[in-house]
Amino acid sequence: MSKSAAQTAPISVKDISQDIYDQLQAYIDGLETKEGAVIHCLHKAQELIGYLPKEVMLFISRGLNLPAAEVFGVVSFYSYFSTQPTGEHKISVCMGTACYVKGSEKVLEEFKKQLGLESAGTTPDMQFTLKDVRCVGACGLAPILTVGDKVYGHVSVDDVAAIVAEYKKEA
Repeated sequence: MSKSAAQTAPISVKDISQDIYDQLQAYIDGLETKEGAVIHCLHKAQELIGYLPKEVMLFISRGLNLPAAEVFGVVSFYSYFSTQPTGEHKISVCMGTACYVKGSEKVLEEFKKQLGLESAGTTPDMQFTLKDVRCVGACGLAPILTVGDKVYGHVSVDDVAAIVAEYKKEA
């Protein structure tokens, strides 16, 4: 299995607009308490930017008066967070035990083939990001995957082309 996007080294982006920083600062300033707010702030930043560049993580650590290592640790622990730009459609294939036993690895391989990816990652056109996740928590639907907020259960290799086509139509 490959590293998740959150486990790869964060990229640095020098041209994040001041408006983004102003929105993040307003969000931090509006918190009732800063204690325990790191995940909320990271969610807000990823909602605004689409991923978490290291400058933004440092901004959040300073705003919450936390060590940068703590913020980076949270980002690397949770598969939801990404330190790399992501595609418009995020495909997460569950590789938990139940899904794996029922063929999720073959489903993941078929997505790579359909999207022209050698490993999990983002397509050059920024349309799709493919990643494997440890567990979705819906073992009764194994193998399972999500595309954004939409859940697909009992997925087989034969379903992959239709799922990709469903989202390519939207582009």
